[in-house]
Amino acid sequence: MIKKTLFDHCRAHLEKKMRLLEQQKKSLQKDLTSETKSSAGDKHETGRAMIQLEREKLGNQIREIELNYQRLNTIKDVKTSTIISLGSLIFTDKANYYVAIAADSCEVNSKVFYCISSQSPIGKLLIGKKINESIMFNNIKSTILEII
Repeated sequence: MIKKTLFDHCRAHLEKKMRLLEQQKKSLQKDLTSETKSSAGDKHETGRAMIQLEREKLGNQIREIELNYQRLNTIKDVKTSTIISLGSLIFTDKANYYVAIAADSCEVNSKVFYCISSQSPIGKLLIGKKINESIMFNNIKSTILEII
């Protein structure tokens, strides 16, 4: 139940980011159109180049979100394991984690869960660990109490 709530939270996080990027993309397209109709000369070319750079950055961000959607969909039905992997829900003596994608923290049943990527610094430390093993992050030792 907690895993489904966290999965839905991560998906909603991606959907929100995608909507925002789509709005920015439309705005840039509008800016590009108005830039074409307005000024001439060097100023015109500089303005178009800047808009094009922004469009490329936006395209990269959209591709990253699409990759995160794919990662998230691969863990939708991940079963419980005794070893931490993508899709694991981890309880430690310091904090609780959901290894999926980087997203905002989420509170479920009065407990805070940090949604992290397996590629994040703490995610890399957790992957492959088992119950009662420990990790050291920012000079703080955390012991794994439960894996779901």
